[in-house]
Amino acid sequence: MRSRLATILCTAAAIMASSAIAQAQTVLKWAHVYETSEPFHTDSVWAAEEINKRTDGRYKIEVYPASQLGKEADINQGLKLGTVDIIISGSSFAARDYKPIGVTYFPYIFRGPDHLIAYTKSDVFKRLAKGYEDKTGNHIAAVSYYGTRHTTSNKPIAKCADMQGLKIRVPDVPAYLAMPRACGANTTPIAFAEVYLALQNGTVEAQENPLTTIEAKKFYEVQKNIILTGHIVDHLNTVVSKTRWASLSDEDKKIFGEVMQEAAERTSKTIAGKENSLIATFKEKGLNVTEVDKADFEKTVMEKVKFEDFGYEKADWEAIRAIQ
Repeated sequence: MRSRLATILCTAAAIMASSAIAQAQTVLKWAHVYETSEPFHTDSVWAAEEINKRTDGRYKIEVYPASQLGKEADINQGLKLGTVDIIISGSSFAARDYKPIGVTYFPYIFRGPDHLIAYTKSDVFKRLAKGYEDKTGNHIAAVSYYGTRHTTSNKPIAKCADMQGLKIRVPDVPAYLAMPRACGANTTPIAFAEVYLALQNGTVEAQENPLTTIEAKKFYEVQKNIILTGHIVDHLNTVVSKTRWASLSDEDKKIFGEVMQEAAERTSKTIAGKENSLIATFKEKGLNVTEVDKADFEKTVMEKVKFEDFGYEKADWEAIRAIQ
């Protein structure tokens, strides 16, 4: 009888403990627009699991990929509305709230991924990130290399003037529009999820994205030419909402920050490594992969695009260019 009573009491205690843990657990939503096969997703899932472990199960993070919680503009708005807690998004969207941080999208500002990563550890980045946080309350916890943006097209392109009149899909972001417009292209803003169909049905003749995105979204199936314009060395921010970041203890902020930094480093390493092999992969698929006269592109952009048109500070551009 005593043994049975002890068993009942132990079971009840276990149920109560389990219930207490469940009640103490906070569920967070982490959203992005990338495919489940991409490192932006797989490393987000890794980070979610790692945060759960390091906080002894106090936080359960559910990751929503592929625009499940909305397009990129929607999930940025979600930070304000409280419908998402964490997002992965570009500084182009952060610049909608704090323009100066968008200077990193000015064409040909970065020499390559190593220069970008050096920038994320610089005083310039810290100042711009703080400006964004002061304006929005949202916290940029980490930065990952997204890839170097190149162009795909129905026709070959060798120099800037070859883009004259070209119907090209470009995100509706001023700095993204700068290079194509400077070269005379007709830019069309189309939602990321709709680009493949727009290329397939001829709504647009070209688009621009990193090689890894061109592969993940299978744009190579509906475009014959990959032109290595390398006009923007792109990155993504891991951003925690104002209310969520404010709710974290200093200890938890440290855990979140460390894990998100580690995830960003994993992503950056994967992307850089994959880019190195993709050119050969695309050539094997029969695509025409070509270099361009980058000096010609850069010269045209610098002649036709003005910093004041974007609300950027030329001093920030010069400071970033000087980073070694």
